[in-house]
Amino acid sequence: MIIQGKTNKWEIVCGLEIHCQIISKSKIFSTASTKFGADANQNVSFVDAGMPGMLPTLNQYCVYQAVKTGLGLCAKINKYSEFSRKNYFYADMPTGYQITQFQYPIVGEGVVTIDLEDGTTKEIRIERMHIEQDAAKSIHDIDPHKSFIDLNRAGVGLMEIVTKPDFRSPEEAGAFLRKLRSILRYLETCDGNMDEGSLRCDINVSVRPYGTKELRTRCEMKNVNSVKFVMQAIENEAKRHVEVYESGGTVEQETRQFDAVSGQTKAMRKKEFAHDYRYFPEPDLPPLIISDEYIKQIADELPELPDAKKNRFVNELGLTKYDAAVICENKEVAYFFEKAATGHDAKKVANWLMGDFFAMLKRKNLTIEQSPITAENLGRLVDLIEQNIISGKIAKDVFEIMSETGENPEKIVEEKGLKQVTDSSTIEAIVDQVIAANMDKVEAYKNGKTGLFGWFVGQVLKESKGKANPQIVNKFIQEKLG
Repeated sequence: MIIQGKTNKWEIVCGLEIHCQIISKSKIFSTASTKFGADANQNVSFVDAGMPGMLPTLNQYCVYQAVKTGLGLCAKINKYSEFSRKNYFYADMPTGYQITQFQYPIVGEGVVTIDLEDGTTKEIRIERMHIEQDAAKSIHDIDPHKSFIDLNRAGVGLMEIVTKPDFRSPEEAGAFLRKLRSILRYLETCDGNMDEGSLRCDINVSVRPYGTKELRTRCEMKNVNSVKFVMQAIENEAKRHVEVYESGGTVEQETRQFDAVSGQTKAMRKKEFAHDYRYFPEPDLPPLIISDEYIKQIADELPELPDAKKNRFVNELGLTKYDAAVICENKEVAYFFEKAATGHDAKKVANWLMGDFFAMLKRKNLTIEQSPITAENLGRLVDLIEQNIISGKIAKDVFEIMSETGENPEKIVEEKGLKQVTDSSTIEAIVDQVIAANMDKVEAYKNGKTGLFGWFVGQVLKESKGKANPQIVNKFIQEKLG
């Protein structure tokens, strides 16, 4: 995205830091539950509350999930990593420090390929990923004069994924977040629910004159919790930088907050640096050593990820790249489609899935897991059309009945008497009847109003209650009208 200022063209330079809550039953350094939606301060251990003398114990499953995620990001897994203390004094951090990884993270450099709207792809480089504990949650809307703290989130395992400053537009950042969320859900290492706070994004934005390579002062926006807001924040913050530079000012390095209502950012505090946190090695946790065998074991257990599945759907099932990308973005949709397409025309199944099926889910406000129409029944419906048992028009009526009853399409067609009429003599008789009743239109057609052909087809289908085979109808009308 190029921003045209009053005096110059400017280019966005943006990097993201994404905090992903690790899917695990207990927290990263304690046995407290991670279940979302519990009453305030219910899922809290003495470790999470920062009680004196309490020692952290590393949750091995969180390590497993982190390695799995690193492999899914095509990243290097570091066999040696360390935990550090990041010291800061906020009300939402009971211990006064956060256990994190600083100099030696568990995951090194990786790459994620994103699909852009113009059909091109771009590689976004991952700088690192480390694991750490989440902070508690501050609540400011209960009392006008007091803030409250819910410790349920304190100590939940986090994976912080840091990208290189490779984004040049809000659209690229949005595509990356959607792709990352898709990968995490396929891996089942983070549920990616931004509205529940299990995936949050910090955004670093700067601008530079277009065509240059310099990196200018950046500002960070913390805890943005939707793809839409991330894109808005990048665009509006970049435009603010351009205005500051073109008015002769200087951009200050600071932490800012994105206001979803106004769409603008506002200053919170001056940007902290690493030395402000007084990092030092965590004395209660030894270095984390991972073996080659452990990494290989996890690699062997990886599921088929979105890109591999998309390529297979294109190469083996004949889908377009666009259709495959849409279907594979969501793991549940991809699995549903593959089940529906097995033994059936995959391209036609994809058309029904992305058209009537998605529209039905949206209309009924259902997830794909809640769909009254099973994958097998969607495939059977496509077969009924392919076998000329029902027409495409009748199929839509059958689909609507399926969406209400959940019944299989064969049963509906049989009970409702919806089988397509393919008997030539029956269809010819209906065509003759329609023509005889509309000689004025026959004359008009022969005098050049060829658009009436479709009208005759419609009348025949109407007389047959939609059951006449359209190809046979077209054949007879063409013959009889000359």
